[in-house]
Amino acid sequence: MNASCSVAASFVLTDMMRLQLLKQSLNFLGVKRISLLSHVYQSTQRVEYKPIKKVMVANRGEIAIRVFRACTELGIRTVAVYSEQDTGQMHRQKADEAYLIGKGLPPVGAYLHIPDIIKVAKENEVDAIHPGYGFLSERSDFAQACMDAGVRFIGPSPEVVKNMGDKVEARAIAINAGVPVVPGTDSPISCLQEAQEFSNTYGFPIIFKAAYGGGGRGMRVVRSYEELEENYQRAYSEALAAFGNGALFVEKFIEKPRHIEVQILGDKFGNVIHLYERDCSIQRRHQKVVEIAPAAQLDPHLRDRLTADSVKLAKQVGYENAGTVEFLVDKHGKHYFIEVNSRLQVEHTVTEEITDVDLVHAQIHVAEGKSLPDLGLKQENIRINGCAIQCRVTTEDPARGFQPDTGRIEVFRSGEGMGIRLDSASAFQGAIISPHYDSLLVKVIAHGKDHQTAATKMNRALAEFRIRGVKTNIPFLQNVLSNDQFLHGTVDTQFIDENPDLFNLKPVQNRAQKLLHYLGHVMVNGPTTPIPVKAKASSIDPVIPQVPLGEPPIGFREVLLREGPEGFSRAIRRHKGLLLMDTTFRDAHQSLLATRVRTHDLKQIAPFVAHNFNNLFSLENWGGATFDVAMRFLYECPWRRLQEMRALIPNVPFQMLLRGANAVGYTNYPDNAVFKFCEVAKENGMDIFRVFDSLNYLPNMILGMEAAGQAGGVVEAAISYTGDVSDSTRTKYSLDYYVKLAEELVKAGTHILCIKDMAGLLKPNASTLLIGALRDRFPEIPIHVHTHDTAGAGVASMLACAQAGADIVDVAVDSMSGMTSQPSMGAIVACTKGTDKDTGIALEQVFDYSEYWEVTRGLYAAFDCTATMKSGNADVYENEIPGGQYTNLHFQAHSMGLGNKFKEVKKAYAEANKLLGDLIKVTPSSKIVGDLAQFMVQNSLTRHEVEEKADELSFPLSVVEYLQGYIGIPHGGFPEPLRSKVLKDLPRIEGRPGASLPAMDFKTLEQQLKKKHHEDITPEDVMSAAMYPKVFDEFKEFNSQFGPVECLNTRLFLEGPKIAEEFEVELERGKTLHIKALALGDLNKAGQREVFFELNGQLRSVLVKDTVAIKEMHFHPKALKDVKGQIGAPMPGKVIAIKVKEGASIEKGQPLCVLSAMKMETVVNSPMSGTIKKIYVKTDMSLEGDDLILEIE
Repeated sequence: MNASCSVAASFVLTDMMRLQLLKQSLNFLGVKRISLLSHVYQSTQRVEYKPIKKVMVANRGEIAIRVFRACTELGIRTVAVYSEQDTGQMHRQKADEAYLIGKGLPPVGAYLHIPDIIKVAKENEVDAIHPGYGFLSERSDFAQACMDAGVRFIGPSPEVVKNMGDKVEARAIAINAGVPVVPGTDSPISCLQEAQEFSNTYGFPIIFKAAYGGGGRGMRVVRSYEELEENYQRAYSEALAAFGNGALFVEKFIEKPRHIEVQILGDKFGNVIHLYERDCSIQRRHQKVVEIAPAAQLDPHLRDRLTADSVKLAKQVGYENAGTVEFLVDKHGKHYFIEVNSRLQVEHTVTEEITDVDLVHAQIHVAEGKSLPDLGLKQENIRINGCAIQCRVTTEDPARGFQPDTGRIEVFRSGEGMGIRLDSASAFQGAIISPHYDSLLVKVIAHGKDHQTAATKMNRALAEFRIRGVKTNIPFLQNVLSNDQFLHGTVDTQFIDENPDLFNLKPVQNRAQKLLHYLGHVMVNGPTTPIPVKAKASSIDPVIPQVPLGEPPIGFREVLLREGPEGFSRAIRRHKGLLLMDTTFRDAHQSLLATRVRTHDLKQIAPFVAHNFNNLFSLENWGGATFDVAMRFLYECPWRRLQEMRALIPNVPFQMLLRGANAVGYTNYPDNAVFKFCEVAKENGMDIFRVFDSLNYLPNMILGMEAAGQAGGVVEAAISYTGDVSDSTRTKYSLDYYVKLAEELVKAGTHILCIKDMAGLLKPNASTLLIGALRDRFPEIPIHVHTHDTAGAGVASMLACAQAGADIVDVAVDSMSGMTSQPSMGAIVACTKGTDKDTGIALEQVFDYSEYWEVTRGLYAAFDCTATMKSGNADVYENEIPGGQYTNLHFQAHSMGLGNKFKEVKKAYAEANKLLGDLIKVTPSSKIVGDLAQFMVQNSLTRHEVEEKADELSFPLSVVEYLQGYIGIPHGGFPEPLRSKVLKDLPRIEGRPGASLPAMDFKTLEQQLKKKHHEDITPEDVMSAAMYPKVFDEFKEFNSQFGPVECLNTRLFLEGPKIAEEFEVELERGKTLHIKALALGDLNKAGQREVFFELNGQLRSVLVKDTVAIKEMHFHPKALKDVKGQIGAPMPGKVIAIKVKEGASIEKGQPLCVLSAMKMETVVNSPMSGTIKKIYVKTDMSLEGDDLILEIE
């Protein structure tokens, strides 16, 4: 034994002497000499096999777990190290032992702290350290520190790591080996001036690269002189943060190359083999996104040159262990060496799949002293088997420029199956994704017989993933995998930039988790919609009456579709008996339940209505206040409601309320917006347009009529009724006034004439007079009468109208009728039964219909007018308050503690009406009168005092705008001198207000909405935004956060579930969620409560901010999206530089600050010019997404 050792020692000594002589005698370049000596030394040294018993991985995440698994397979004990920020990471749990390093250091600094790592290794008898990739994996001083400590480094020798890790040195070696390289600097540059000199010599574009690391960190392309300084600073800073050294070198940037790399494997005996190539051309910010092995459609001769050059280069430096030689291949097929990664690559997995070689096993065995032939790894035995694709699933948002996302993974479900491999670490429910490290979540590897097969498997696997709580790049990856160029051609490094359609991302629905967030929010914070009174929803669910199978019977809509509006009008006029329009689906609940009835409850009863009320004239179910309330308070799409109603009730005509030139809004719109709205409404199933104007202002009405008619709808011109035609002392709104106005509307082409008695002022005698006069004057035109039953005389008045010649009257089902709603359907049906006005409706069906709504109404107890108002009141004949407004004013008075003063409010309403000149009162004119009335009550003003002090008082804006002419010109003109006193020098509008407005650009609006909401925008969405821009934006944001809340039953929507309550939510036909509310957690330091559910048998939880508790806690303010000058953080991260000062003037596009997240830096640029008003952040401050950075004015 001793003798053999002596011989070996003598042999090595002799060889070392020879090397010394050689070193002295040969006058080679330093690089060449080192390479040759390494080769000679490796070929002559005696290698002793020494098994490894314990391996530490000086890394984190999935690569640490990958190595641990390989060690376990080889019977080797494993050791993990972790930073203070990584205490919850999976890699420390997968190892046999785990130890904290870098206490008190920054997150990345902990994994770069060599003394701590070596200390842990020595104290725990570690045989070898595997560096993984990134961090210290290409640091020669770390490899040397391992050797100095007597711990094997699983990788190349320190000399090779140093030479290959220094890209300038590696470049010189490549040149010496005869491998072609890209023009670049011979050594790392030390200042910006050197970069400027290089660009002057070679021109743009150029590229900065980190000299001591890869992975896209510290890499920046510069295309012009103006970009040079900023990109130099960013590249230097990134390289310093990622690798501990900011050294950079500069190269000429080759346009549109393919990025091909060759996997090599060497041992301590001088053997080097290649395991073929990988195509890494699909990159974003120089970081690989998708990797493929082998490279698609690669010329075999080029493959041979690439692999031969790689092996030659490795042998040149005496390379041992695993490594990668990277090349750029230009469009002419010329290849250029760019670097050697002297470590295991992230994408090593695809090589393993196609060669069936476990690279980590091989690394460990080589470190133990085994040769490649010992492992059965000879070049002639390495074969390509099929194709493998790797996708890096990251927590980045492609829709926001791949900004890193952080937070808690609430749901994780992976894609699996034949041909799929997953390498992950943080991918599990409950994992916290921090901004401190790389955004990689899981590597998905698909293996198939060819490129297309592997891509199909990958696409399928990605589609199976469900990751909730953080954004991921999966939708983007799916677009890449479906791209024709990717599937059938070749890709280059500009593939992503040149295929903008890759960013047409299919929205991730995430419906279940969003609904859990909503339910949790309601459980913690209460209802999201304002509640007028504290009343609990009924615990009884409505019983849906039985509906026969098959299609519903034919109704009047069949006549309309067959004969058109004119034929429909004639058929209505010819009809024997009284026709009814049911307002239960709109005006009834607007009047009684604050317009809060949800689509969910309308849908349940809709089939029954279709089957049993097919002989209704129409259903009033859309438009008016229901349009904005659906979005504003119920978080539903009004268009979706219309579509769903139309599908469920195909046989009964639908009627909507159109506010003339105001469409369904409260303001004036460009004419083309009104026309477009009617067109889209008709396309979505609307049939009859009841067109009115709040002042009976003819120009506004005619515009609405033209818009409805042009859309192909039935035009029903509605005259808003006020006053009393049976009272000869009231002369402003006389019988003659109404008949003359009707003549103008008939002349304008209305198909049906309507009297809209919105306050219920039409007494039986007045009904006979008015309808009789209209019938005599217009014998061929159908007459329709709408009223409210506030005074209790509605049924009598409607019967009088019918006797006088009305064809249609409005009713609501019994349990939704009376008071401020419409007269009772059952009463009208019963009173006309057996007469020539018989409605043809069976009372038994009315009873069943009414029973459903009686129970359903109990669900809306918090909005029911009967909470404060116990009956109707005949004083409406004096104050003339419209039905819906009467209810709202009653609610408001009680909510402000003025319930006992409601009589004063009503009296003030009557006085305000007289002040304004005795108006027609319906939205929006009724609101103007109401605003003035409340103003008078709040300020204890009489009518006389208002008139006297009008030039001193600050009137409500609605009153001022009315007097300016914003809603049109009232009958009889504006009141003087009140108008002149109030307006003084303010501008006045003459004529129709909307006539002077420029046309609305719907295409531009659509593009703006797409950009703002990052999803497909429908024509219906465009119209919603056109009518209510702010409400629509808030609705979309709510929907994005909380999902399809319309799927929840009304009790859950308003109050949330009780603990231990089990329920079902049908998302769509065939997709039902089974949910159980489990528990509500305590308040945490972030002001959140964790709410626990069971969803489809699996535990789920959501974190919900407690809005009451959070007011008492101090948090960084958020940037408000609707405040233009507030600049928020585009992503979570740390502030590393602030580029401006308070009071400084800035230009649009000027850098404001620099954020760093996941080792990537982002410059926040100013979206506008202005002055810095206030800065809310400091350097090194950690921010969450949308945290307020600064304000610009």
